[in-house]
Amino acid sequence: MNLVERAKNIIMTPKQEWPVIDVEPLDISELLTKYVLPLAAIGPIAMFIGTSMFTRGLFRVSVGGALTAAITSFIFAVIGMFVMAFVISTLAPNFGGEKNMPQAIKVAAYSATPQWIAGIFGLIPALWILMTIGGLYGLYLFYLGLPVLMKVPQEKAMVYTVVVIVAAVVLFVIVGALTTSIAY
Repeated sequence: MNLVERAKNIIMTPKQEWPVIDVEPLDISELLTKYVLPLAAIGPIAMFIGTSMFTRGLFRVSVGGALTAAITSFIFAVIGMFVMAFVISTLAPNFGGEKNMPQAIKVAAYSATPQWIAGIFGLIPALWILMTIGGLYGLYLFYLGLPVLMKVPQEKAMVYTVVVIVAAVVLFVIVGALTTSIAY
C-alpha cells in the first residue's frame, strides 16, 4: 500500500476507491504502521508546534502542556479509530449489513484520512476551521464507504450512516474533552 496514493485516491475519487479497499485483505500491522500512525501523527505534531511556538497572550500554552496534548491526541486518534470500527461493525447487522471487524477497521481508518491530513493546519491555531472541514469531509467518506464495505442495503445506508456519525460525534466530543482535561 502506498500511503500517498491511497490518501489521494480516497480523498479525490472515493467512489472508485472504496470498492478497491473492499476487496483488499486487511493486514492490520501494515495498515497501522504504513498508514494510520503516520497520518494520525500529523495533527498532534502540528498542534504541538502551533500551540507551543505560535500562541501568545491569554492562550499561551507551555511546551509541556502542548507535548502532553499532542501525545494524548495521537493516542486517542488511534484508539478512537478502533472504537469507531467496533461501533461500525456492531451496528451493521441492525441495518442489514455484515458484522465484520476487519472491514470496519478499513472504513474507520480510511474515512479519517482527510481529518488527519487537515491536522497540518494545527501549525497555525487560527486555521482550526480548516481542520473542521477535513473532519466533515471524513463524515462524507463514511457515507460512501459504509454501504460498500459493510454490505448494508442502499435503502438503509443513510440511516446507518447517520447513526454511525452520531456515535462518531459523541466519541470525538468525549475524546476532545479527555484530551483537554489531561493536557491542561
